[in-house]
Amino acid sequence: MPVIHEDKIILRALAHEYMECAILPVNREREQRARQTNGLRHVRPLVTIAELPWNELNTDGQLTLHCADPAARDMERFFRRSLLQWKYFQGDMILEPFYRIQKAYDNTGYGVERKEDILAIDRTNHIVSHHYEDLLDTEEALERLHLPVIAARPDQDAERLAFAEEVLSGIMPVKLAGTYIYCSIWDQISMLRGVGPLYLDLALRPEFMHETMRRFTEIHASMIDQMDEQGLFTSDIRDLHCTPGYSDELDEIERKNGKGTRASGWFRGLAQPFSSVSPEMHEEFEVDYIRPIAETFGFTYYGCCEPLHDRLEGLMKIKNLRKVGCTPWADVNSTAEQLGKNYVLSRKPNPAMVAGTLDEDAIRKEVRETAEACIRYGCPWDYTLKDISTASYKIENLTRWNEVVQETLDEYYGR
Repeated sequence: MPVIHEDKIILRALAHEYMECAILPVNREREQRARQTNGLRHVRPLVTIAELPWNELNTDGQLTLHCADPAARDMERFFRRSLLQWKYFQGDMILEPFYRIQKAYDNTGYGVERKEDILAIDRTNHIVSHHYEDLLDTEEALERLHLPVIAARPDQDAERLAFAEEVLSGIMPVKLAGTYIYCSIWDQISMLRGVGPLYLDLALRPEFMHETMRRFTEIHASMIDQMDEQGLFTSDIRDLHCTPGYSDELDEIERKNGKGTRASGWFRGLAQPFSSVSPEMHEEFEVDYIRPIAETFGFTYYGCCEPLHDRLEGLMKIKNLRKVGCTPWADVNSTAEQLGKNYVLSRKPNPAMVAGTLDEDAIRKEVRETAEACIRYGCPWDYTLKDISTASYKIENLTRWNEVVQETLDEYYGR
């Protein structure tokens, strides 16, 4: 695709500014710490700030897009957001000294698409309330499900690479990278049914729910097989659901194989609707199904917003489990004790801390609680503020949150 001259001027100026930051040694130091953490070494945890309310953060127009072409605007958005975060609340963000393009592929879907009503308080925010129509309440409805067809799109890859290389030539290299698997089966089922009907049927129609899970597991297994066959996986994952995915071990597997495969990639599992089911039910309806798939990958990272401290015994049956999420509602002491030196604890502090007026004492307490638990049990960890639906249009809240967290970590790890 031809590059509009005016767009190219804008993008090259932003790319120069980005690379001036990306080549700073602090980025390589942070990447090394991420590799050490994922390699089960207890070092100072990386602080990541992600899933941001960008609609609230356009300070002095720094996020306003000026390019005309859609592809150019995507690149411009990446540079502007990266530079704004680096300036105001970088945490331990890592700027890579190249422009990353993720391999493209088509997915035909599995035959059913959700139907919902949404309710928004702030129309500029993508965080909204959902009410889902129950589309999978009978055996007949399940018959509508079918296996998806995955088709890699090297033609799109070549087009996007050519565009980026023309724009960024002489400033920064361009790299084509693969993806990782985000296996959120129960999240998908809840969006096709609603959480209420799902809970009722788990209790009253368990065999029906087993059949539902069997079909969705087949769908995901087929999708993963096709993606693996078409070379869509890679060990080189910058963003593993808001945490750094860098891994020396996975890179070595990829080098030995000569290419990226599931064996050198990350599997991501989660079951957020299961926060209110028993550990036994979680294992029966989730872990037992995903475990055979997860174990074909290099490592598994499990968890999102659901507390897991009371069901880690079941999760540890996943042989390649490496990282576990620890939400604000989880018992961090129990989690760190159980994970010990054998797994990474990925702590998710409370995003409500950056809404309204900051309570700095509460922020310090949350950091200290996690640091002391992980130090006590020798547990590697990272610290990721995510799911930030609002900062009350105060970018300074994010800036100060990061300052308080880093100052508190200094108490335990030095500067």
